[in-house]
Amino acid sequence: MSFAYIVRCNFAAPAKEPAWNAWYSGPKIEQMLAKPHFRTCQRFKRIVGPGRDYLALWTVASPDAFRSREYTTDWGFFEWEPFITDWSRDLFDARQAPQGAFEVALGGALRVAALDGLMPAEASAARADIARAFPDLTWLPVIGLDRHTPLIGVQALADGREEPANGPPAGAAARHVSTYRPISPCHRARR
Repeated sequence: MSFAYIVRCNFAAPAKEPAWNAWYSGPKIEQMLAKPHFRTCQRFKRIVGPGRDYLALWTVASPDAFRSREYTTDWGFFEWEPFITDWSRDLFDARQAPQGAFEVALGGALRVAALDGLMPAEASAARADIARAFPDLTWLPVIGLDRHTPLIGVQALADGREEPANGPPAGAAARHVSTYRPISPCHRARR
């Protein structure tokens, strides 16, 4: 894997939410995976912790994915945009992560430590605190797009109920770490 493109948001129209999820997990993913450099996508919904309700984790082969004509002329939430709130889209360097490191089985979960709005020194201190509770997070530095967080920690969990060995999170971990359940399988580009 080369780069992780993470989109996070909330959805403000509960009556329309099932239709939006069906669109995003189906036609939207297919549309994006047909574009150059897009490789995989899996969607998640937050089950515990702070942060946005939805997360889509895409893998792309190159930051050029966001400069291609196919992407720049056809991206976004289209008719769903009025209902999307707290939207962020960040590109992270994941070149040190092994292929498939963030794919989660449908019974599993994704642990995410998002250090939104922190300056680099603050993020470094928070990362050290979080690492005490969650030492197996893979930390990814932001390299592009909206840059809502200077770095993000991600860990695929085999069991969605997994808790840290040393008890419930406290300190920076309680303020920044969330757990998401998958709401789609991991989709792959057909190239």
